[in-house]
Amino acid sequence: MNRKTWLITGASSGLGKALAEYVLARGDQAVLAASSTASTTELASRYPETALALKLDVTDSEHRVNGVRTALDRFGAIDILVNNAAIDFIGGLEEQDESDYRRLFEVNFFGAVALTREVLPSMRHRRAGVIVNVSSMDGFASLPANGYYSASKFALEGFTEALWQEIEPLGLHAMVIQPGSFRTGIEHRTKSSGQPIEDYAATAGAFRQILADITPEMFPGDPTKAADAIYASATSSQPRHWVILGSDAQRRIGVKLDQLRAEFDAGKDLALSTDFPGSAENAVL
Repeated sequence: MNRKTWLITGASSGLGKALAEYVLARGDQAVLAASSTASTTELASRYPETALALKLDVTDSEHRVNGVRTALDRFGAIDILVNNAAIDFIGGLEEQDESDYRRLFEVNFFGAVALTREVLPSMRHRRAGVIVNVSSMDGFASLPANGYYSASKFALEGFTEALWQEIEPLGLHAMVIQPGSFRTGIEHRTKSSGQPIEDYAATAGAFRQILADITPEMFPGDPTKAADAIYASATSSQPRHWVILGSDAQRRIGVKLDQLRAEFDAGKDLALSTDFPGSAENAVL
């Protein structure tokens, strides 16, 4: 049996929890990492031989070091790291409190980066391993009132794109997961930040109101099907780099790609006009 060992952050809720349940049901081993073990302990108790509930705040360096060491001591290897832990605050870019958007980046970006760096040495040593960074459709197509969340995911995607170019020659892989809206109860975990400014009532304010009125039925995504798709992608013999999940994500990202292509084509002459004459053939990249 080719059993894999997963380390999944944010495993106490959302897609992280759905994925943890899925991989354990498939017979794989899983380290269920979360800032609180209140939820993960119950799941781990159902799989005492293959699951480990681990208290791991991704923003805490001691937690990261001890967490990876504990995982390696228990299972011998980490085959797949899933950086899923994330938080979100809703509000206009001028409205949100600085402490909130800095905390958001610490969890969504810097925490994922630091944990990846902690896991990579053992993967490099074995010349095997997969890094799965969970982004969002918002990590490619931003919206008003969610700009800081999008920025953190844009950063994660840029990091991952460089990462796979560095590690694939070593036999390792990295990928970005871009989910749309899934029925994970995220509407109850997402918080508003700062005081609304009237000038943004039609943009950020409208998005705040949508969040206030949202119901699970407005989210098309099935978390179990997402878990199945992530599992298949991470364990594929030919892993993809970008994995879009959900009809809404497919639609929004498609619209953004069309917009980018139109802007790209329209700006070609301007782009070429800014070179020194005859210098293009000597470009580094």
